[in-house]
Amino acid sequence: MSRSPSPRRTYHPGGPRYEQYVYILDYLEMGNPSDIHYEHRSQAFVQCIGTKYFSLLEATPLIGIKVEPFEKVELSYPSKLKKIIHITYSELTSVSRANLPEAIKRIIIENEKIYVEFFNIAEPINIRLHSLELLPEIGKKTMNAILDARRQRKFISFSDIRERVGVDPVKTLVERIIRELSGNEKYYLFIKPKDKGGLYLGYLERLYGEIF
Repeated sequence: MSRSPSPRRTYHPGGPRYEQYVYILDYLEMGNPSDIHYEHRSQAFVQCIGTKYFSLLEATPLIGIKVEPFEKVELSYPSKLKKIIHITYSELTSVSRANLPEAIKRIIIENEKIYVEFFNIAEPINIRLHSLELLPEIGKKTMNAILDARRQRKFISFSDIRERVGVDPVKTLVERIIRELSGNEKYYLFIKPKDKGGLYLGYLERLYGEIF
């Protein structure tokens, strides 16, 4: 069954949730005849992910420009990419999906200070559920271990978290972000949901010191 394209949403540099850089996930030099966006069926395009808000994007490289998976590309002028549009997880190619975990991992490691702070500020969602419990492999026991450890002193690095509470913070963050990009979650820590069914908790804005 063929998929219908999501409503086209042009990416506006400098607009809300602006991405300055992206990681290339897939480069289709000859286009893709089965792509749901007609303009990408016969011309080169890339799929990529933003390094700040994890925006999934498609774009057209400038003429004569080739890019490689995991290449970090700036979107500000002069950029290698043009005609940038938002896409959804369901529109990613198989190559993009395969490369997504590594790209997210690189983003998290490059912004270690930001994501370590999440473990220091994560709060309860309600009386029964804590934000930390949304992370894969973190149940009540591990959540309490994290809370006890941070009461003693704030976490300062990923290795600090691993050593003090036995959690691999990068792995669990990567898995959570992929879940949120895939959609159909009740709560969203980092990804602003496209549908109205999920509650966005706004942690990226808080971690970057923006108003939420």
